[in-house]
Amino acid sequence: MSDIQQILAEENASMGKAINHLEAELAKIRAGKASPSMLEGISVDYYGNPTPLNQAANVTVLDARTISIQPWEKAMLQSIEKGIMAANIGITPQNDGNTIRLFLPPLTEERRKELVKRCNGEGENAKISIRNIRRDIIEQIKKLQKDGLSEDQCKDGEKEAQETTDKFILLIEKHLVAKEKEIMAV
Repeated sequence: MSDIQQILAEENASMGKAINHLEAELAKIRAGKASPSMLEGISVDYYGNPTPLNQAANVTVLDARTISIQPWEKAMLQSIEKGIMAANIGITPQNDGNTIRLFLPPLTEERRKELVKRCNGEGENAKISIRNIRRDIIEQIKKLQKDGLSEDQCKDGEKEAQETTDKFILLIEKHLVAKEKEIMAV
């Protein structure tokens, strides 16, 4: 595999990671339906150690608007409640002494638009990542040209890098349109 092909393969892999990150961030933005993925990234204090919530409790969806959290140990209820409050996901936990329930309020039009803005912000961050990757790739190709690679091969490599960038930017747009549609559906 030539140097340019190797560089372009790296570009593809890096941009794929940026898309995966965007998908994970968009999954955390709730669209009105309860989902255990909303609680990913929340840590609770488990005997002095920060522990992911799903490793300290059983997280289940009771219905479209309710999430139930059953801790492995009753003593963890307060810690889980604090962890959810600290995560600032916009839901107040209801503790009944055995389980914690999260009731998702129906989304108002204003809140939906706010969530769409947040999604667009995540999309913009992903686009910036993609463009930074492209810039780094083009710099590497120009370095190869200084080291003796022909100008035509470099131009072809830069063109291919731009095409890959355009493909991934379009993919980001598709993700954002799908998420906006999901959020705005009443």
